[in-house]
Parts: sequence; structure tokens; C-alpha cells
Amino acid sequence: MCVVTAVAGGERAGCLVGFASQCSIHPPRYTVWLSKANHTYRVALAAEHLAVHLLARDQRDLAELFGGETGDTVDKFAGLDWRAGPGGAVVLTDVAAWFVGTVLHRTDGGDHVGFVLDPVRWGSGRSGPLLRLSDAYGIDAGHPAD
Repeated sequence: MCVVTAVAGGERAGCLVGFASQCSIHPPRYTVWLSKANHTYRVALAAEHLAVHLLARDQRDLAELFGGETGDTVDKFAGLDWRAGPGGAVVLTDVAAWFVGTVLHRTDGGDHVGFVLDPVRWGSGRSGPLLRLSDAYGIDAGHPAD
């Protein structure tokens, strides 16, 4: 599980993502899949960069915020420590690891769109085991149901 953040048109957004993977070794590429029903997807369509964050297992509260709330009604970044990364991307500072990637392609996969990223900057912070899908069980999606 990871949190993806996007910034475009003066708006910032972020969501919990379960579909993400490295998709190329040479050159390095990573793809994150965003739900078309999600507020973050709408912001990411205009974004040039996305930030991908790995959470530590003890950060379920952060997973609940980004997965269980919608940016349509909640400022998910209020009260969080973050900084601007490449291209103005929002980088959460208290996470296990993060990277910012330039959006190279968008691929329609049905109810999700894959954003193929070229990593340009990365870092790490917290130690400990990473948050897994099983750790996020029971978080109800914050975006409206179709």
C-alpha cells in the first residue's frame, strides 16, 4: 500500500493506492493506478509529477486519512508535515520511503488509470515493517461509489 499525492492548478490531493508496481528496470519506471472515482485522479490528470509514499505498518491512521476520506470535502494535508518536491509535488515527511516521478504516460485500464512515472528524487525516513494490504483491511474508500 502507498499514498500517492498530486498537485495541479493550485490544488493538492492524495489517496491510498493498492495497485502499484515497478514496471521497468532499465530505464527505471513505476506505475500507480488511480481510481477514476477519486479526487486525486482528477488532480493527477493535470499534474506533471506525482509523489509515491510507503507507510510504516504503525501508520494506519495515515492510511485511513488518505484512503477513508475524500479530498472533495477534506483537506487531508491539514496538520501533516510535508514539503514541496520536484515540480511542486507534495512530499510527506514522516513516511518510511518516498519518491517523486515525472508522469510519462497515462494508460486507461478500466475503472483505474495507470500513471507511468520516471523517478527523479527519492528519500527515506521511518524504519520498521511496511504497511501491507492486509494492514489496511476495513478502510472504506472515501470517494463516492459509482
